[in-house]
Amino acid sequence: MEWGNCMGDRIVFITGASGGLGASVTKRFLESGATVIGASRKIAASEFPSPNFVAMTVDFTDDAEVRAAVESIVGKYGRLDVLVHVLGGFAGGKPVSETDDATWNQMSALNLNSAFYVFRAAIPHLRESGSGRLIAIGSLTATAPHAGLGAYVTFKSALSTLVQTIALENRDAGLAANIILPGTMDTPANRKVMPNAKSSQWLKTESVAELAFFLSQEAAGHITGTAIPIDGQNG
Repeated sequence: MEWGNCMGDRIVFITGASGGLGASVTKRFLESGATVIGASRKIAASEFPSPNFVAMTVDFTDDAEVRAAVESIVGKYGRLDVLVHVLGGFAGGKPVSETDDATWNQMSALNLNSAFYVFRAAIPHLRESGSGRLIAIGSLTATAPHAGLGAYVTFKSALSTLVQTIALENRDAGLAANIILPGTMDTPANRKVMPNAKSSQWLKTESVAELAFFLSQEAAGHITGTAIPIDGQNG
């Protein structure tokens, strides 16, 4: 069976579903007819007026909450086929010698611990799917060191390694795991903090959503363990 643009029988869990990128990813999967459980610390069903959408409030830095969320999905639908982990956070601007504990711990919690918690809870069910898909959103900055971004880059780099390790460990069950590494995206938040930048050259969130959707397809099952860079226009 080829799913193509029709995923009516698929159960999709999206973390960080509210916000610029999360909203684009959620909308793309809803368009396919999939049942989408969109989770964030604050989210309402009214944000995505679709009969296929279920809103779930989850603090992904709390392991117990994450486990309960995944188990509730499987308890209700009997399965979990696709996990798209969008959740993350950014802080930077200081060298390592001036980075305080709060910033370091925040970047660890949002960019690595949260991913580990939801991956660990979801993997057994994605394996049972027979064609499970785990897709994470990282950052293009994680491909090289960046002065002033020590904590952020460290944990985003670790996220890439974690996803690629999961791919190796679960290939036998048909579970494909990949991470997308976007450049600067055209979101309201980025426009606010960088008002003088050339936002027309930034990456569109819809492009990232389309790539995530492609990786969820049956035809993309042979793609696993990859870190895929995607950026906006140059020049």
